[in-house]
Amino acid sequence: MDDAWIGELAASAWLVPVLFALVVGDAFLVVLPSETAVVALAALSATTGSPSLIAIVPVAAVGAAVGDGLCYLIGRRVGLDRWKWQRTSRIGAAITRVRAAVHRRTAVLVFTARYVPFARIAVNLAAGAGRVPLRKYLPLSIAAGIAWAGFNVAIGAIVGELLSDSPLVAIAISVPVAIVLGLVVDRVVAGLDARRASRPAGSAGTEPGPLTPPSDRR
Repeated sequence: MDDAWIGELAASAWLVPVLFALVVGDAFLVVLPSETAVVALAALSATTGSPSLIAIVPVAAVGAAVGDGLCYLIGRRVGLDRWKWQRTSRIGAAITRVRAAVHRRTAVLVFTARYVPFARIAVNLAAGAGRVPLRKYLPLSIAAGIAWAGFNVAIGAIVGELLSDSPLVAIAISVPVAIVLGLVVDRVVAGLDARRASRPAGSAGTEPGPLTPPSDRR
């Protein structure tokens, strides 16, 4: 029992540009629901045919890489101690946890941070401030953005296909499914990495644990 407005919304030309802005902005403002937007638009695409999935994936991936890159550049330029929120907020706590390991575990942190609030900005700031080489950081950021976009689009599209006659229901179901599966991915990656990190003698105390509580995902 969907209203006609959902089809008009899906066909709106501004949806994809807004998605790009949300994903970029989420690198700095964790309250922006970029993940929710990607999943919802993928479900909408599967149920109504618009916007195109071919557009959603690259726009979300490029937005993620651009946002991460800007955050990296800020960290490289201003460091990790200039502003009070870098030392005292939840972002500050996340920065403390990752700054010592950003060189040793760059790939794991960049990929995992995409699914954890506050961790994305902390990891990217720490990578920039720690002078992680751009030739190492940039390919990881791009790959993480593509994986994140593909993961969320796939979930939205699959649920949308299963509920092709009910766009709003598909959106309502696909978003929490994506959140739960994202948490599973995060926990599995963190668990495997913790096991790997505990093997060298004396190294366990220097490795950060989970970046933020899973209850903060959106």
